Amino acid sequence: MELRTELSEEQKNDLLANKDEMLHLYYQMLLIRRFEEKAGEMYTRAKMGGYVHLSIGEEASIVGAVSVLAPQDYLLTSYREHGQAIARGTDPKAVMAELYGKVTGTSRGRGGSMHLFDAARRFYGGYAIVGEQMPLAVGTGLAAVYRQSDAVTLCMFGEGATNIGAFHESLNLAKIWHLPVVFFCLNNQYGMGTAVARASAQADIFRKAEAYNMVGEQVNGMDVLAVREATQKALQRARAEHEPTLLESIAYRYRGHSMTDPGRYRSEEEVRRWRERDPIGNFQHRLLEAGLLTDAAVRETAESVERVVQEAVDFAENSPFPDPAVELYRYVYADEEER
Repeated sequence: MELRTELSEEQKNDLLANKDEMLHLYYQMLLIRRFEEKAGEMYTRAKMGGYVHLSIGEEASIVGAVSVLAPQDYLLTSYREHGQAIARGTDPKAVMAELYGKVTGTSRGRGGSMHLFDAARRFYGGYAIVGEQMPLAVGTGLAAVYRQSDAVTLCMFGEGATNIGAFHESLNLAKIWHLPVVFFCLNNQYGMGTAVARASAQADIFRKAEAYNMVGEQVNGMDVLAVREATQKALQRARAEHEPTLLESIAYRYRGHSMTDPGRYRSEEEVRRWRERDPIGNFQHRLLEAGLLTDAAVRETAESVERVVQEAVDFAENSPFPDPAVELYRYVYADEEER
């Protein structure tokens, strides 16, 4: 699954015809990369509690998939979800504030890194329990059918989640009930520190769809346009035919499983080879080749991203922690009014 480094004239014309969209994809990937790098830095400065899981290297899979969602669609994902929230449109300030545990965060400081939530954008969270989001995605899919809505659910998870019971139960029900759900496996090669081939009898995750008579497809997760195209087709299938899909996006995380993981189970050579296929660098090269970017524009975009990330850090630093007298018992009951 090598990335394309040279463009045909037809590919150049396609990029040029969608210039604003292509530049926005580039900006979002760069923003997520820099946000994650800064989050890692601030974690090492003891600004955040709990665990922090970074998605550096996975930006093409995240942005490519989320970019084709409609406003009414649902998005659920795992605990490695900062990038998904930002790609869905959540303010980076609110994301960073949640990582800090501040009251201005997406979950008012209650969730931290692993439990981002933005109901206004139908981003229904990151979940700490492996695979916990998959039965919930079946629920949002069923709700859409029940309400006769054209909303589709995009459910993202890692390859490690495909060996638990909830994965199989969810795919089975989604197919039996013909639910508009796209199951998106972001295969970053390692479930914590275990290589996928050592943990899964079927290492090609997309083939697990065959057990449920479901469409399964594998895509190059380091290529934002390939992911975007595959996800768009799966969403169309779900929306028009009420048929679920299992997509496997092959990507790589450059850092360890979490900030506490040194990643010693991987060789430096392996990481180096994957970094050579960097999704941002390769997409930038394609945009430069097509004439959509200039060297000056690359610098300006990087500077813009840096400002946004620094503003997010400043916002989080200056925001208050939740006041226990106000927040401790808030939202205990679903019908509780705002106080």
